[in-house]
Amino acid sequence: MLKEYNTIREIVGPLMLVEGVEGVKYNELVEVRQENGEIRSGKVLEINRDKALVQLFEASQGIKMATSKARFLGHGIELGVSEDMLGRVFDGMGRPRDGGAPIIPEMKLDINGQPINPVARDYPNEFIQTGISAIDGLNTLVRGQKLPVFSMSGMPHAELAAQIARQAKVIGSDAKFAVVFAAVGITFEEADFFISDFRKTGAIERAVMFINLANDPAVERISTPRMALTAAEYLAFEKDMHVLVITTDITNYAEALREVSAARKEVPGRRGYPGYMYTDLASMYERAGRIVGKKGSITQIPILTMPEDDKTHPIPDLTGYITEGQIIISRELYKKGITPPIDVLPSLSRLKDKGIGKGKTREDHADTMNQLFSAYAQGKEAKELSSILGDAALTEVDKKYAQFADEFEKQYVSQGFDVNRTIEETLDLGWKLLKILPKSELKRIRDEYIEKYLDKDENKD
Repeated sequence: MLKEYNTIREIVGPLMLVEGVEGVKYNELVEVRQENGEIRSGKVLEINRDKALVQLFEASQGIKMATSKARFLGHGIELGVSEDMLGRVFDGMGRPRDGGAPIIPEMKLDINGQPINPVARDYPNEFIQTGISAIDGLNTLVRGQKLPVFSMSGMPHAELAAQIARQAKVIGSDAKFAVVFAAVGITFEEADFFISDFRKTGAIERAVMFINLANDPAVERISTPRMALTAAEYLAFEKDMHVLVITTDITNYAEALREVSAARKEVPGRRGYPGYMYTDLASMYERAGRIVGKKGSITQIPILTMPEDDKTHPIPDLTGYITEGQIIISRELYKKGITPPIDVLPSLSRLKDKGIGKGKTREDHADTMNQLFSAYAQGKEAKELSSILGDAALTEVDKKYAQFADEFEKQYVSQGFDVNRTIEETLDLGWKLLKILPKSELKRIRDEYIEKYLDKDENKD
């Protein structure tokens, strides 16, 4: 029998203090029943002897301490999961948001998940095709990886997220592929964009969406990505699916973490964020991966907007430490009209070498990737030199590199948000652009590949 307490002693903002409690656990769910029968929910944030500090999910206005009773439910926030979740839209607490019937759960899972034993982890080494050349060709995503997108305010990261969700697939595998999409603290317009885009393109059929709006409570913002990861773990490890989890925007999540921390009067860390933010983010990011003996996997693409476009801000800084690389969106490329405006040089996928090559993408992938990186970097240098000293300062080869850099941005990086390129099309486009340079400059590609792919194309012409 669950105990009820009418010992609510203090309410400050979203926080409530209940005294004289017994056997209450951290993160336990609480129901606050008022005299008129209205129920508000919350969770235990802190326990000190017989006192429990409760964070309310809804506003605390109108709660009368004298007549209200707090009931502790004996478990944390749970999500009822079933394969029927595919094609559905939920809110940040796992309630249907699409007007459909509630899910009849196959099981109920704690949203904080179970940590994966490091010994049971399998190494990520299978290529995931996103259909975006700047990612597939140069910063390859691998199944089981966590690869964040670092964006800036006003940049089209929402369109990029929708494009990846629509197009992503594992090549050469007959296993089912699902997308779990978590939108954290977004506006109604953004929510409408994502839902209508998923429905219009049919991507909703293989997707589970969790939408948390900017006017929803801060504590719901903290549960939204965990709801998504719990659904992903069920689909991956119970139903053997390859699951891609896309979360946007992690910055809104961190702001909610700071808000709750301030309400608890905790000592702030860098920029006012709680000192445990690294651990908190890691507890989400590390739920990605593959497990030995299980067919399914979880791959994560968290998207975050860098406050003041600052890479050293605590949120991107800590995310960079925990994850395996980053995809960086560039304001400069966006101003040039390049979409998606992915800046390939500072972007990085630490596992890309494990997911490319013969049998995975194509034998020439690694060599052409290195050559394209090198040529683009030299081309940008040549353009900078030209802007300072004029074209007369450039050699003929420098001019070729500058031309290459322009064409690389226009053709390779800029493909729009509706074009879905296969990995073969991406690699062939790379060879086409390398023809701009003299053959003697292709020092990073083996002669056999130049003969097979470059000369073959020339013979066709």
